[in-house]
Amino acid sequence: MKSNRGLRVATWNIHMGIGLDGKRDLSRISEVIKQMGVALIGLQEVDNHVGQVGDDIGLLGQLTGMRVIAGPTMQRMNGDYGNALLTSLPVLNVERYDLSVGQREPRGLLIVHQEWLGQKIQVAVTHLGLRPGERRSQVRRLIECLSAEKRKPLILMGDFNEWLFWGRPMRWLRNHFGTISSPRTFPAHWPLFRLDHILADPPDKLHSLQAFKSPLSRIASDHLPMTGIYGNRECQ
Repeated sequence: MKSNRGLRVATWNIHMGIGLDGKRDLSRISEVIKQMGVALIGLQEVDNHVGQVGDDIGLLGQLTGMRVIAGPTMQRMNGDYGNALLTSLPVLNVERYDLSVGQREPRGLLIVHQEWLGQKIQVAVTHLGLRPGERRSQVRRLIECLSAEKRKPLILMGDFNEWLFWGRPMRWLRNHFGTISSPRTFPAHWPLFRLDHILADPPDKLHSLQAFKSPLSRIASDHLPMTGIYGNRECQ
């Protein structure tokens, strides 16, 4: 009999819902999320179109049955764009921070305070920049924001865009979050790079990290989703 299964979490850059076949299909994104069976998932590149029939954020919530917390970083004529957290846990508070650097694409940090098994936890979602100097600045600000004792317990997830696993940003993150054992998730059809990460503070609460590979997840976005377990390891 299995007990103490922990909290199943995920992160995924959904590439605006556009799959490798060039089609924009949020129902396909939602189906992959349901396949994973997660309690919460951080999303990046959420292109939220707003129209007379509603908005894409609302559609994602409707199709998955989860509450959607938006973390927009850009406003557009027909909606917004950025990060989001989908969760089935009670939400206690929401914080949003600007991580933008200069004239580069706006970036942000979404922090959602939630309750799980009577414990308060914070889940942070982000998507870092494309240039090395940009990421160095953003990681320094991330660590400054997330290192306070009041942030624990914490789960940080997102697309860090860090191609150099031994570069300074990843070294700084390891110094704070411990060993990083993220799987390869990009590109989805033939994963070579570890761009997506789930980290935790304290680090020993996170385990079982893996890319979620299914026929649908391999074409729904240019990244594969990544899952993990927060909490106790499963007991037989």
